[in-house]
Amino acid sequence: MIEGVIVKQLKVISDERGFLMEMMRSDDPFFQRFGQVYLSVCKPGYAKGWHYHKVQTDHFVVVKGQGRVVLHDQREDSPTRGEIQEFSMGERNPILVVIPPYVLHGITPDGDEACYLINVPTEPYKYNEPDEFRVPFDDPSIGYDWGVSKGG
Repeated sequence: MIEGVIVKQLKVISDERGFLMEMMRSDDPFFQRFGQVYLSVCKPGYAKGWHYHKVQTDHFVVVKGQGRVVLHDQREDSPTRGEIQEFSMGERNPILVVIPPYVLHGITPDGDEACYLINVPTEPYKYNEPDEFRVPFDDPSIGYDWGVSKGG
C-alpha cells in the first residue's frame, strides 16, 4: 500500500426500492475538511491522468460503472516512492480511496462503459491558481500502461 493512502469499505444499505451508500462522514478518522464535491465521468478508451496536488487530499468513490484508479508515489521522502497501486472500484467494489498530496493519480473505465467518479477534495478549486499539476498519461519515466491510446 502506498504510504498515506487509505481505503474504506463502503456501507451499502439495500431494500426493494434500491440502495443507499454512505461514502464519507465527518466522523471518519481520515476526515480533514470539506472543500467541494464534484462528479467526473471518464469514457471508455480514455485515461484521465496523470495529475497530482500539492495541498489537497482527494477522496474518490466510483458510483456508476467500474473504474480503475491508479496511483503512483512520486514523493521524494516516501518509503513507497516509485510504487504503483491500482484499485478496481465501483458497483462491484464499493470503496473510497483517500489520495494524499503529491501522489500522482488517474482513472480509466474497467470495461466498455463510462465510469462516474465522485470526489470530495479537502480544498475548493481555485480557478485563478489551480492546485493541479499534470504529467502525461504515457510518461515513460512512470512506465504504466493504461491500455488506452488517449489520455489527459
